[in-house]
Amino acid sequence: MIKVCGMREPDNIRAVDSLGINMMGFIFWPKSSRYVNPGDSPREVMETVSGIHAKRVGVFVDEDPGQVRRLADDFSLDYIQLHGQESPAYIFQLRGLHVIKAFNIATEDDLLQTRPYEGIVDYFLFDTKGKSVGGNGEKFDWSVLSSYDGSTPFLLSGGIGPDDAERLRASHHEKCVGIDLNSRFEIAPGLKDVDALRKFLNELNE
Repeated sequence: MIKVCGMREPDNIRAVDSLGINMMGFIFWPKSSRYVNPGDSPREVMETVSGIHAKRVGVFVDEDPGQVRRLADDFSLDYIQLHGQESPAYIFQLRGLHVIKAFNIATEDDLLQTRPYEGIVDYFLFDTKGKSVGGNGEKFDWSVLSSYDGSTPFLLSGGIGPDDAERLRASHHEKCVGIDLNSRFEIAPGLKDVDALRKFLNELNE
């Protein structure tokens, strides 16, 4: 499963979608440089989002649950990705929506924070612990994932770039079902290098 996150520009959205990726992420966190502002997003963006083949993922950070539901409806989101301090009780308020819960990882101990979320979300996403809640462009030590013994499948994120195809092919965990790509494939925040993505995906599938 391939997820490309931080999308915003209509033509770029269509071009990336044409690569046959599985998920596309749209960030609804105002502090992000890739923020999709639902208040002034042009109609063209909304029409593009609803017309793509990839599953649409809305990324939120400690947002009001009611607003999450409203944007999930407005943007026809298939998944909600929670990248803040959202508790299991918070997630129960989103019943009926498919949820990805992100965790920032540096050590094996950081994996323990996933346990209260077992059985209540569809996927975990393991990102690099850094200054920002995501999009730091840096990897964590993937070897710590050998300690993950949960039942929830996860996506691997955090600084995955054009030169990582071989390393990803050599990395195996039975619960890893996909990867999340973002800043290392950008020309500018919110604008992906389609040629770099295409080359990477071809190498990954060799």
